[in-house]
Amino acid sequence: MREIIFDTETTGLDPLKGDRMVEIGCIELVNRVPTGQVFHAYFNPERDMPAEAEAVHGLSAAFLADKPLFAERCAELLEFLGEAPLVAHNAGFDFAFLNFELSQCGLEPVCHSRMVDTIKLARVRHPGAKLSLDALCTRYGIDRSHRTQHGALLDAELLAQVYVELNGGRQIGLELAGAPAANVVAQVALVTRQRVYREPRPHGPSEAELAAHAAFLEGVKAPLWNEGAAN
Repeated sequence: MREIIFDTETTGLDPLKGDRMVEIGCIELVNRVPTGQVFHAYFNPERDMPAEAEAVHGLSAAFLADKPLFAERCAELLEFLGEAPLVAHNAGFDFAFLNFELSQCGLEPVCHSRMVDTIKLARVRHPGAKLSLDALCTRYGIDRSHRTQHGALLDAELLAQVYVELNGGRQIGLELAGAPAANVVAQVALVTRQRVYREPRPHGPSEAELAAHAAFLEGVKAPLWNEGAAN
């Protein structure tokens, strides 16, 4: 099964109030294993960058000034997304910006039936716990020491690991991105090889043990298990 983990960075919180997407990072998973295929792009928002947003992701208006418009890379992005489910943390936020940018290009929005929200998954798995990406990385022992600021591709990489954990645990292959195919096959075969059947060990008493037990019982005076036997 093919899935896309993605994250966005923006100028603010609401595209309907003039905020725009400035970065998107996407990672391809097949059967919950990263394939090494990614899509990453910065976009010129054609507006200023509020200080509070820049403090979160570090993307200044000057840095983005020479980056392409969303429309210039839209077709490439849609080709990468394909028809796969789209996984994001607080996915409604990212879908709102993605679909707003698509609408600005005169294109159909991505259907919400493709949305997978890892916050909702985490809420079911860990009710009452902190659900931020940082908190989930800490819970699952995922190294985020290099995450000094938000970044769409970096956050998507971390979320891919969290997503696998939320679905049952880290699987073989998560550390195998870029490994030769022969090595991957060999390691998968090592994990999934058929176990050798062994006959169960006998646990019945030996003749000597039965004799010793009978002798012991003969020495017990007025055993409780004989009370009422005559009735």
